[in-house]
Amino acid sequence: MNVPVDRTTGTSRPSAAEAGQYAIGGQLRVNRLGFGARRITGRGAWGPPDDRDECLATLRMLPRLGINIVDTADSYGPEISEDLIAEALFPYENILVTTKNGQVRPDPESWVPVGKPEFIMQQIKMSMRRLRVDHFDLWFLHRIDRSLPRDDQFAFVKSLQRGGLVRFIGLSEVDIDDIEAASAYFQVSVVQNQYNLKLRKYDGVIDYCADHDIAFMPWTPLGGGALAGPTSPLAGLAGELRATPAQLAIAWLLHRSPTMIVTPGTSRRSHLEEFVRAASLRLDADAFRAVEKSVANG
Repeated sequence: MNVPVDRTTGTSRPSAAEAGQYAIGGQLRVNRLGFGARRITGRGAWGPPDDRDECLATLRMLPRLGINIVDTADSYGPEISEDLIAEALFPYENILVTTKNGQVRPDPESWVPVGKPEFIMQQIKMSMRRLRVDHFDLWFLHRIDRSLPRDDQFAFVKSLQRGGLVRFIGLSEVDIDDIEAASAYFQVSVVQNQYNLKLRKYDGVIDYCADHDIAFMPWTPLGGGALAGPTSPLAGLAGELRATPAQLAIAWLLHRSPTMIVTPGTSRRSHLEEFVRAASLRLDADAFRAVEKSVANG
């Protein structure tokens, strides 16, 4: 089994570029290891973070580590994640900042899809105001509102693109049928579903995306922390490979599909650097299977 090129004890600065690149929609070229900005808010993505200064310092570290895609949503906080990103990173030199609209947070435990056109239009314009942009190069419909006709929502999203508010479009928590239905209205450039070593419901969607040159961005790539740290089922194997459990989980995802873009999130600089070192970790076929087996048996 291969071991990491960079060691977690090394002194050299890691780079997300080691993960390779992918061109979203054939045009937006990004490194395949990015940053998810859900964890820079409070617990459960509700309210402000415990350590605002550390969150800002973590965000400002992204360019130095070669991270050039940042994924957020207006419902993270709500609104707080977008505000912090703008404060730390605007004017986004060589960084693609993408957001998601189409859900509301009536309380800390609830995520409610709302697909009404006038509501999403308001959300996207408020996100543009918070992030200080006049359009999004990549934008996601956060959820399809299943209480409304799916095609009506896709037609409205197409109108956003036609009006210049968004260039490339992603969908979140969708199956292959959803992707094909949306493709009648616009090119689906990215799919973002929940996926990690423990939750593999969307294996078929990942393969479909690879076959159709669609990026796949898993959310909760570390299983909400279950795949990281000393209690992870990967802890033993990680020790053998001189890596950390989180690094193995990220490296496995990068190996899983050539169109995979992994965006782990954290509110701490030390964790961020740990995650980025996974970009240079290469898993051969034996190591790839060993990672899967460790989680299956854990």
